[in-house]
Amino acid sequence: MFDALTDPAEALPPDRVARYSRTISLPGFGLAAQGRLFAARVLVVGAGGLGSASIPGLAAAGFGTIGVVDADTVEASNLPRQTIHGPADIGRSKVDSALASVAALDPEVRSIGYDRMLTATNALELMSGYDLVLDGSDNFATRYLVNDAAQLTGIPVVWGAVHQFGGQAGLSWAAQGPTYRDLFPEPPAPGTVPSCAEAGALPPVCAVIGGLMVAEAIKLVTGVGEPLLGRVTIYDSLRGTFREVRYERDPDGTPVTRLIDYDVFCGTGTDDSEAAVPTAEIYVRELAELLSARTPLRLLDVREPWEAEVASLPGSLLLPLGELARDPQAAVDALRGGPPVVAYCHHGPRSDRARAILESYGLTDVRSLQGGIDAWAAGIDPAVRRY
Repeated sequence: MFDALTDPAEALPPDRVARYSRTISLPGFGLAAQGRLFAARVLVVGAGGLGSASIPGLAAAGFGTIGVVDADTVEASNLPRQTIHGPADIGRSKVDSALASVAALDPEVRSIGYDRMLTATNALELMSGYDLVLDGSDNFATRYLVNDAAQLTGIPVVWGAVHQFGGQAGLSWAAQGPTYRDLFPEPPAPGTVPSCAEAGALPPVCAVIGGLMVAEAIKLVTGVGEPLLGRVTIYDSLRGTFREVRYERDPDGTPVTRLIDYDVFCGTGTDDSEAAVPTAEIYVRELAELLSARTPLRLLDVREPWEAEVASLPGSLLLPLGELARDPQAAVDALRGGPPVVAYCHHGPRSDRARAILESYGLTDVRSLQGGIDAWAAGIDPAVRRY
């Protein structure tokens, strides 16, 4: 057993007691535990797949204050796994959509939106007003940032991750035991772990992992049960199995004393202490002008085949980033001696990576389409479907 994270709120009114009667009647739970949930303040990082499962779960369970931080807007490709949003929300801020869903579930829950990116500049201030954090982010830079900021503010982090047909959930709490950094001291090398857009994610996996995260939050706040401290639950939907991995605090781990540049730490940014290398980008309007003037160009689509079937630029050569990374020399040999290359993807990050790989193998006349095909559809040709 461990101490509950919050003190109970004042006595719940009769209508709230009736609402949560099935939870209150659980062995070892009672009115006090339900009161602790209503007094709790939880910050959810990300209103995507995991946020779509955890945010309504928190609201329905009776958490009194829910904060949501996310800088994205809803896209059609989000809807299968991000069920807190609907078709009418496409183009809407994910934060606004999430808060509307919370209000529909329970207008007495206090919901607070932060329509911005979580950064090393604002993380400590945002987290300081909460009792715990649920991290449903989809990139390693944010996961390490959340871990470190929570450690500096002294609060626990329930984290989750999904990848294709599986996912995992755990607890990072420096005040009580090991943290995310003890489990993953170093981030994976850039490009070795494909994003959700590249690898895909089975929608029910988000619901399973998000549900586990809500259960951990309830246990932490109420003191009921055994939290996932020093343990990771791993779910495999293809086999319908769960397994557990145990880990301990790393005695040689580097103490967290400040927030750093997490993009640089994860290899996704540029270290300001070194000479900056400008990104060779091309904007959609410039590309449109070059194509209109029939300037010789080779359009290189580095997305997955299913994405190219949804929308593509005419005359493109399809070479998914994963294939390019596995045999970059073959790609360079095929492209060398031809016209300048413009690589593109959905939003831009994958084509930036493709450009860097090709340049490292000696193909210098390569540019990356800023904003990707999404920016092309928005600014040049609406007939090109956005997804």
